[in-house]
Amino acid sequence: MAPITIVFAVIAAVLVFAIAAGVVGREAHRLDAVAPRVVYEIDNAVQFVADNLPAGTQARLTIDEVRALLLGHLNWMSEKDLMPIDVVDKVQNISTPVVADDVTLAAFLLREASTRGVNVLDDVDIVYVVETHNKYLAAIGAVGPEADAI
Repeated sequence: MAPITIVFAVIAAVLVFAIAAGVVGREAHRLDAVAPRVVYEIDNAVQFVADNLPAGTQARLTIDEVRALLLGHLNWMSEKDLMPIDVVDKVQNISTPVVADDVTLAAFLLREASTRGVNVLDDVDIVYVVETHNKYLAAIGAVGPEADAI
């Protein structure tokens, strides 16, 4: 091989590497700026919540009642604009943190339970469902960290 051929081969390899590194770096930066793709599946959520509730609450609530409460929770989040539509590949805007108050949510779900046919024998069951559902949302990456106490 002629020395000029070797020089061109080395220059070509360096050029290809530089282009590839630039493209990979640009895409990594772009993907870092967009919201992660979180898939919420109600069946998985119901199973997760039902499996992780305290034993007493598991004994008092059926799977259908857990599903109804989770749907009520999702409706509440939608009413509070906590479930934006069409967030795929949009840049995250976390300049204003959103705080969801569990007490207000529990009161909403107590009212919602009666309209959805859920027979809540103990109010603490609602609190456990909310806490466990929030754990599921955190596990799939749908929510941010808890706010510091004020």
